[in-house]
Amino acid sequence: MDINLENIDIIRERTGVSYKKAKEALENAGGNVVEALIALEGENNSKWTKNMGMTGNEIIEKLKRVIEKGNVTRVILKKDDEVMLNIPITAGAIGVVLAPLASLLGISAALVTKTKIEIVQNDGKVLDLNEIAEEKVGDFRNMMKGNPTKENIDDILDDLDESGADF
Repeated sequence: MDINLENIDIIRERTGVSYKKAKEALENAGGNVVEALIALEGENNSKWTKNMGMTGNEIIEKLKRVIEKGNVTRVILKKDDEVMLNIPITAGAIGVVLAPLASLLGISAALVTKTKIEIVQNDGKVLDLNEIAEEKVGDFRNMMKGNPTKENIDDILDDLDESGADF
């Protein structure tokens, strides 16, 4: 069982965990760096899945609040500048309220396939949801590389809520 600073540093560099967590992982893996990395990776994936589910629900709640503010008239989905879907907000609001998982998956799929999501306000102003979402997804990815906490997730969601307050 070889637990030394060099091995701890290797684990910390690759996973972003603390010295204590890296040492514990090495101890549990009998000093085997690869086994410790695999164990930490599995642990982080389950945390990520749990936190992503929690975050998805919170994003849907914030989206509902934005819609309730009432100054959004429609949601438009475009791919290669061609309008694929033009949804009046009343239909979109019903979808968000009745089918949160489908709404979250739809937004996620739109982002992955590079579909542009536009929010049209009552005054005619068009907001590009992709720009806001990509920034927040980047923040979320960076946060998840470390040791995520509820406070980190709440901070990102609060920022998203603040940026969406103009919807």
